[in-house]
Amino acid sequence: MGYEIQEEKVFNSGHAACPGCSEALALRFILNTLGKDAIAVVPPSCIAIISGPQPLSSMSIPVYQTTLEASAASAAGIKRALISKGNNHTNVVAIAGDGGTYDIGFQALSAAAERNEDIIYVCLDNEGYMNTGTQKSSATPSMAFTTSTPAGKLSPKKNVPEIMVAHNIPYMATATTGYPDDLVRKVKKAMEIKGGLRFINVLTPCLAGWGVPDSAGPKTSRLAVQSGIYPLYEVENGETYTLNYGPNGLSVADYVATQKRYRHLSPEDVELLQAEVNHDWEKLQKKFK
Repeated sequence: MGYEIQEEKVFNSGHAACPGCSEALALRFILNTLGKDAIAVVPPSCIAIISGPQPLSSMSIPVYQTTLEASAASAAGIKRALISKGNNHTNVVAIAGDGGTYDIGFQALSAAAERNEDIIYVCLDNEGYMNTGTQKSSATPSMAFTTSTPAGKLSPKKNVPEIMVAHNIPYMATATTGYPDDLVRKVKKAMEIKGGLRFINVLTPCLAGWGVPDSAGPKTSRLAVQSGIYPLYEVENGETYTLNYGPNGLSVADYVATQKRYRHLSPEDVELLQAEVNHDWEKLQKKFK
């Protein structure tokens, strides 16, 4: 598909992320695409640690570190304050993890979407509470090990992208660090849409939490796409679906074999996961025009 990446220096080196961190890579592409005419809202998370305290922040834009449940509400308030002062051009972006999006911050996010607040909301989805010791969140997929699901999670991953589509917001997209040109294009598109809540869910494998090498973040996220576990697509106004990247014949077995969080699975477990992924992909395919 291809998209030229042009970066403005907003995200800086010297931060506290782990070596090879997928979230740091995602922040680089997201923030450097947004540019300096932006304000970030960040709840407690790995993202907050990476952004760091002012005036030593790794982000060369104003950053408001809010409470875990209030990212969307805080971003909406800041945007409304800017508009009241006649500033309609500064982008306000909430950047939260899956714990602060799928779980603790979901009420504020849903309310902001219902009001169609003029903000960009980015979820960096590493499928668990990785900052506090690898506990499960509702973004944790079926059968994955976490410290609170040592035998594997018994329920499937909550489908927040489709829940956001159901709010009929102007734009919803899934993305990942494995396809940076696609991620940058979607951030650009979210910026160009004027008015209304734009939501981007970015799969960001946690190297320690998933049990993959420091250099394997982008490759792991590409495997998620190519196996059909995490298709990349976008939806406009709750109706128009466009597929960007989907499964290419790679099996779920190929995906889980690379991660320690799945090493407890039996061949029968992997077959059940494959059936779940096939079912979800068949449902999603029907929505593409």
